[in-house]
Amino acid sequence: MKKYFLIITILFFIISYAQDKKVESSQEFQNNLNKEYADIKESPFTEEDFKVFKTLDFYPINEQFIVEAKFVRTKKEKVFEMKTSTTRLPKYKKYGELFFVIDGRNFKLNIYQNIDLSKKEGYKDYLFLPFSDLTCGKESYIGGRYIDMRFPKSEMVIIDFNKAYNPYCAYNHKYSCPIVPLENDLHIEILAGVKKFQD
Repeated sequence: MKKYFLIITILFFIISYAQDKKVESSQEFQNNLNKEYADIKESPFTEEDFKVFKTLDFYPINEQFIVEAKFVRTKKEKVFEMKTSTTRLPKYKKYGELFFVIDGRNFKLNIYQNIDLSKKEGYKDYLFLPFSDLTCGKESYIGGRYIDMRFPKSEMVIIDFNKAYNPYCAYNHKYSCPIVPLENDLHIEILAGVKKFQD
């Protein structure tokens, strides 16, 4: 009986630690994003907005939106030109599909690889996950949000929507930002990540 109790206790601490690490990781990402935007050399803000910037507006970190997804690598995908907020047409390739469940509902998102970016040092395994949801145009940016990922090491990956951030053009029209593909529109409110920018 004591041995059984010890095993349960250890498992509890392992699970709790893993959950804490997830929340910590989300918080660390948000803290770093605030630091980046507060640096005039890296910030996407206009000069006027930069002067009054204090912090980005985030949803409270919510573990409901840290989901395990099944990754399916798609093959023989053709390179295509992704539409942007300007006339720029960067080349992307669909890298795979992510299948996951939120509130008992099944969802799928496509994940993409930027062809030119993949040729740069440090970005060979970089993947781009753009999405829109039912908060867009209300609490979050109307054009959708992005999540950065890397090549999956197994068929199960973690999508942390608390790490969702706005494209630079949400803050400054001088930037050219990829438009979220229609197939990545989620019919659910993703109450996590960065909210829309408040002037």
